[in-house]
Amino acid sequence: MAPIALFVYNRPDHLIRVAEALGCNREASMSKLFIYSDAPKSAAAEEKVAEVRSVARSITGFRSVDVIEQSVNLGVARSIIQGVTKLTANYGRAIVLEDDLLPAPYFLRFMNDALNFYEHDDQVISVHGYTYPVKDALPETFFIRGADCWGWGTWARGWKHFNADGAALLRQVQQRGLTGEFDLDDSYPYTRMLKDCIAGKNDSWAIRWYASAFLLGKLTLYPGSSLVQNIGADGSGVHVGNTRSFEHKEWGRAVEVTRILVEESPDARQAFAKFLSGLRPSFARKVLNRARRLITSRSA
Repeated sequence: MAPIALFVYNRPDHLIRVAEALGCNREASMSKLFIYSDAPKSAAAEEKVAEVRSVARSITGFRSVDVIEQSVNLGVARSIIQGVTKLTANYGRAIVLEDDLLPAPYFLRFMNDALNFYEHDDQVISVHGYTYPVKDALPETFFIRGADCWGWGTWARGWKHFNADGAALLRQVQQRGLTGEFDLDDSYPYTRMLKDCIAGKNDSWAIRWYASAFLLGKLTLYPGSSLVQNIGADGSGVHVGNTRSFEHKEWGRAVEVTRILVEESPDARQAFAKFLSGLRPSFARKVLNRARRLITSRSA
């Protein structure tokens, strides 16, 4: 069983739900769980962080539970990068969750099966447990170019390709004329996310992970039926906001890992692009509303 890295901050209720769901996986009792608790960024966060750490120390049902309590605030990107780097170095692989990613009872089975199955296939850089709620029918499993961040796993050989230099990644995307393809056929503004990361407007390790894998032509395996539900799109998170667009009505069935062609699925890519394109009007409204609030506050 691959070790599990669970990254938490100041949402005790989310952690309780995620830990309970993870414990419902048959493989939990055979898995080592590492809970990375970031330190409070300000005095206002101290109480919730302390509550999260109390919850973390009470979690049982795993082969072992280690709670790593940071003494200074690292932020989500540094916390995840450091944690994944250490676990993959020590164990050769890792499964990664955050406190707003609710795993299905078959999540660990799928992740471990896939990590074992593709362990020696260098073309495959990672495995992902979440799949967008697309309307199109998807294969049992399929590959998409790049990497993802909502319940995933990788090996030391895959994580070594992570490039933290966002500016270098952006230069490669632009110099190679890959902006449209990088933006999933112009369906989602990943290039803008990368530029914002470089400018310090977001703290996204994920956009750099995606870009690192994308530029190398690496693939990530996805399940046809999502094995993760994102419960952080309730306004409590930083990057997703308050939306039900990513929510699954039906999800969590067992997904079998079998031999398929190790190449990107054009049908799955098109389904993802269609889904993300449908989000763009809502994101445009969000940006417009933020601009209006900024103008109003400045004129007040």
